[in-house]
Amino acid sequence: MKVWIAHETGQGLLGELPPGVTVEVCEDAATWPSDPAQVDVWVPPFLSTVRAADQLPKLGGLKVIQLLSAGADAWVGRVPPEVQLCDARGVHDKPVAEWVVGGAIAALRQFPAFVRAQQREDWSTRAHTPTPELTGKRVLIVGAGSIGRAVEEHLAPFGVSITRVARTARPDEGVHGVGELPELLPRAEVVVLLVPLTEQTRGLVDAGFLAAMPDGALLVNAARGPVADTAALLTELAGGRLSAVLDVTDPEPLPAGHPLWQLPNVLITPHTAGSVVGLLPRAYGLVGDQVRRLAAGEPLINRVAEGY
Repeated sequence: MKVWIAHETGQGLLGELPPGVTVEVCEDAATWPSDPAQVDVWVPPFLSTVRAADQLPKLGGLKVIQLLSAGADAWVGRVPPEVQLCDARGVHDKPVAEWVVGGAIAALRQFPAFVRAQQREDWSTRAHTPTPELTGKRVLIVGAGSIGRAVEEHLAPFGVSITRVARTARPDEGVHGVGELPELLPRAEVVVLLVPLTEQTRGLVDAGFLAAMPDGALLVNAARGPVADTAALLTELAGGRLSAVLDVTDPEPLPAGHPLWQLPNVLITPHTAGSVVGLLPRAYGLVGDQVRRLAAGEPLINRVAEGY
């Protein structure tokens, strides 16, 4: 079995592999270390400089694609049916949860305004003006998967009340369906987006969604940029009625001069929620487990179906 991985350091993080497994490093999805037609398991780069999915026709013997990302939107619909597509569910849960909580605190406590004041060496600006707080907020989590559960755990010390939403209601777990959003949004002071990008979630956050959020509410997008309609988002944010923390945008990367950059009620990070030092050990631990399962003829975990 031949396995291609995207990082040289990954070789020491896979754990013990079965006899007959060969591991090679293919860092950029464009420079092949050997014949691509002989690869069984491919771990594409986490942040590719080329569209890695475009290379699929050259990997004719491929059995498994193991992503390092939790999202699989770039791959859905492009992978041959005989190839198993697996995401990195579980790898990014805690880092993304940290980003969500950190971003929400930064926005609510108005850290960006204080950073701008620091750059002006201005102590007096807003020095004694009370800010909102995360403690006690009503939080709506849209995307009740493993990252959603991690966000909920990270929010627990702040005494928030949490409402969960998924594509399908799970009443026995206290999870609402996406069709209930019009009734749920008016009470949500913080809305956290964690859904994958699918045809059903593209443009989910439209003008109607945003209009249903109450004045002063905060939108936190750790999902994918196209989940939110950028024009509708700009309209609401420019008016100052809502604020937002965005790790993802549409378009992405967000070009210089885009009006989102200049809005004082928007905090933007460049798709970094899952980019932490501990990523590779967790990710390649998963890769090693998957290779061992495949070699033993066992079912793989984290299979992607319908974008999920």
